[in-house]
Amino acid sequence: MEIRVRFAPSPTGYLHVGGLRTALYNYLFARKMGGKMILRIEDTDRTRLVENAVTNLINSLNWASIDYDEGPDKQGDYGPYIQSERLDIYKNHALELVEKGFAYYAFDTAEEIENMRRNSSETFGTKYNRETMKNQFTLSKNETQELIDSGADYVIRLFVPFNEEIIFNDTIRGEVRVNTNDIDDQILLKSDGFPTYHLANVVDDHLMKISHVIRGEEWLPSTPKHILLYKCFNWDLPEFAHLPLLLNKDKSKLSKRQGSVAVEDFREKGYLKNAFVNFIALLGWNPSGDQEIYSIDELIESFNLNKVNKGGAVFDVQKLDWMNKQYIKMLNPSDVRNDLKEILENSFHKHFENQYIEKIFELFKERITFITEIPEICPYMFEDIKHYDEEYMQKRWIDGTSEIMSALLQEYQLLDDFSHNELSAKTKEFAQSIGKKLGDIIHPIRLMITGKSTGAGMFETMELLGKQECIKRMKFFLETKPYMKNE
Repeated sequence: MEIRVRFAPSPTGYLHVGGLRTALYNYLFARKMGGKMILRIEDTDRTRLVENAVTNLINSLNWASIDYDEGPDKQGDYGPYIQSERLDIYKNHALELVEKGFAYYAFDTAEEIENMRRNSSETFGTKYNRETMKNQFTLSKNETQELIDSGADYVIRLFVPFNEEIIFNDTIRGEVRVNTNDIDDQILLKSDGFPTYHLANVVDDHLMKISHVIRGEEWLPSTPKHILLYKCFNWDLPEFAHLPLLLNKDKSKLSKRQGSVAVEDFREKGYLKNAFVNFIALLGWNPSGDQEIYSIDELIESFNLNKVNKGGAVFDVQKLDWMNKQYIKMLNPSDVRNDLKEILENSFHKHFENQYIEKIFELFKERITFITEIPEICPYMFEDIKHYDEEYMQKRWIDGTSEIMSALLQEYQLLDDFSHNELSAKTKEFAQSIGKKLGDIIHPIRLMITGKSTGAGMFETMELLGKQECIKRMKFFLETKPYMKNE
């Protein structure tokens, strides 16, 4: 059997991180099993469509390197892969069910349906009561045909038998049992000629030869309806696997009310693609208890649907930040040079050489979570100091510091080699000569050259800034004496 899976989103806006995980698990499974992944756009709910949503969705999948084999923008044997372009297929299948007695015409208005629900009996609850409403069972054959011929609005509903048990196996959840008394006579074809999700989904999965349906837990209650349809058409069932929900830290369902849930938002915040995909892959599944960082090839090699957890997975942004930090550390400077160059030149409105940008990244990559942080944490690497840390200056600039720094400045001016090794050796030698600890010397140096209390290695910073710039900044500080109120 050929393994064929699909990711079938609705173009209703952004791509939810839960949707990305569904797409990713389908992708990992298909690649692991040597199968194919299909992208199908399920746009039959016309009231929720968002302009450009399909383009944005495809862009997000491309950014995450989830490379599907067939879809709306690729050649395939089972297209078109946009449901609104397949309406005749669904209508013909709905009529086939009517002809076989598995579905029926219903002519109720929205108001009549609402009244039925308000006055429903204990037996039916809010389900559609086909024994009392205006449909094929309460109308004669002639009355039904007359309404159709007159152009009256109608829907086609699934005929759900009473008191039967539907049993199916879910790869993640095991055996699931549902009584048909709990299933509504679901609408299959709406009055506007568009199918509902249930009909279109099942018909397409069969025609596109989907072998495994891997989707979110929220679709688990719909599965019995789908199984009824498979049986009505006498089609083989695919294997089902319903992924656990994504949760907030308080265990509530992940939603935009508590923060970002759109893939586009995380991308714009500066999360690296590989870090984000790695993090998403481990929401509900982890092939090892002692490993957190995986390449995409390792994820493919290790992926196992049977190992996906049943319980909800907490979307921990702190964990995501940590993971992004680990990936930042692994990057080569050339990997981020162009992006960082754009960020810096937009921030400081000046040109920076590629070599300088790469050295900056190498110096600060251990200290950042996002490359966008570099202009914020070390603006002194790109422009003159605009502000000195007042609290740091009060603490570190004490009586006699000016004289010590003036003497050190003279030592630095004599250096031909302004490398960090030479600077370190010279500064240690100077500190020993005046009976001071190295830290007592480095802190004032940092204040004069960076204006901040923390940063990367001081001597590495000085080497990168260069002798001329460091001497200039030290002289400026000693001449303008911003510390005067402290001495």
